[in-house]
Amino acid sequence: PQMATTRLERGSLLVGGRELLSQCPPEATLRAGVADAAPGAAFLGARAAAPSSRHVFSLGTIPKGWRWLSLFKLKIWWMAPKTGADTAGVPAETQMLLLEKTGNGVEDTVYALMLPVLDGDFRASLQGSPENELQFCFESGDPDVQTMDAVDAVFVNSGDNPFKLMKESIKILSKIKGTFSHIESKETPANLDWFGWCTWDAFYKAVNPVGIEEGLQSLREGGAPPRFLIIDDGWQQIVNEFKEVDGALLEETVFAERLVDLKENDKFRGEACKNLGDLVKKIKETHGVKYVYAWHALLGYWGGVCTSSDVMEKYNPKLVYPVQSPGDVANLRDVAMDSLEKYGVGIIDPEKIYEFYNDQHSYLSSVGVDGVKVDVQNVMETLGHGFGGRVALTRKYQHALEESIARNFKGNNLICCMSHSSDHIYSALKSAVARASEDFMPREPTLQTLHIANVAFNSLLLGEIFIPDWDMFQSKHETAEFHGAARALSGGGVYVR
Repeated sequence: PQMATTRLERGSLLVGGRELLSQCPPEATLRAGVADAAPGAAFLGARAAAPSSRHVFSLGTIPKGWRWLSLFKLKIWWMAPKTGADTAGVPAETQMLLLEKTGNGVEDTVYALMLPVLDGDFRASLQGSPENELQFCFESGDPDVQTMDAVDAVFVNSGDNPFKLMKESIKILSKIKGTFSHIESKETPANLDWFGWCTWDAFYKAVNPVGIEEGLQSLREGGAPPRFLIIDDGWQQIVNEFKEVDGALLEETVFAERLVDLKENDKFRGEACKNLGDLVKKIKETHGVKYVYAWHALLGYWGGVCTSSDVMEKYNPKLVYPVQSPGDVANLRDVAMDSLEKYGVGIIDPEKIYEFYNDQHSYLSSVGVDGVKVDVQNVMETLGHGFGGRVALTRKYQHALEESIARNFKGNNLICCMSHSSDHIYSALKSAVARASEDFMPREPTLQTLHIANVAFNSLLLGEIFIPDWDMFQSKHETAEFHGAARALSGGGVYVR
């Protein structure tokens, strides 16, 4: 029907019979009729006068009467929600814009969805301008990867139910793009059905075999034996190559520490247990743990891998320096990125990345580990220069990671973390679980309700592509009941720390 179609005419973008954008500039383009099942589905694009690796195009302004919900990258790793009505207020790095316009009755309400997506080697994001224009930023992350044309950059669809609209839109997008899959077609990891424990908050990087056993024992004695365990950051062999700097400086080099070997460090080789395999066997036999995951970063460690390590030599690593997009620093800067920009990242040759994951995961699998939590994923978007850009590099790493998981672990046993860039979201063919927001922060009283609001809103988008992981919480925290009830509603895993 005419009402349901999306049209761009005389400088107006019409969706579901309502004007969604006015004063659209002549360079804005619309490709309508992209899905037979959904006449409202279309792609907005634009054409520039000259090629560039980064464009900012105007799409016009949002007329009065619409209110919006934005999911935007508050910092490089994480999305957060924001609501408003004025076009200028749409935050930089918006990755979902859901708009609502009420009519006379409830049944007259129209929802419009704008999803900036990946188009070839480019990534789109939305933002408002001080001139009250809705803009989309279109960037490759590599000065050598340029274009004049954004064709299928911003997906637009409309409907009368926002939840149905999200589901339908993601399914359509996954079919058209072919680079990611809807959650319904993915294998769900079995550990999600079991109560779990993660070692992070109990130990931070000081995790050790004795502490792990004591923690499992205390949870058993408390009547809540965990069947799922994540051995978080602190088990790997890493090196800080910046020891000679003074104390204040040393603190900022923490995020630049690098991986030197694929096997466990000395804490896991000694009197308490001979090696990681020995520990995994013991905790499965003694404490009834069914699934053990190990943590690692997408690049090996926060600062990547040590380029001078003999073990890493076969992966042809090199030291590169991140370049952040203007969008990454538009909202909140991140201390880890400040550190990596200064000290560099040891990145593995993209042609060798599958081999690296396969070696790491086949070792972990051989000692009884069942899966991995892979962190620090969005760093990829800053490393695209010289590698064909952020989208191409992210996709190469993501698909290699998923292939290695499929080969080395029995289930689809992967948790993606710090992975809210659309580069990752729209490259997730098999990944079925992703953290839905910033960490649970036990010592920050004002962040508890904010955490739940964040994960719930973020799950609108993330929940169509992943099972959202709402992060762990503390069972003895003053907000424990609130967090426990929220996890029960989340549809995701339930684990404490």
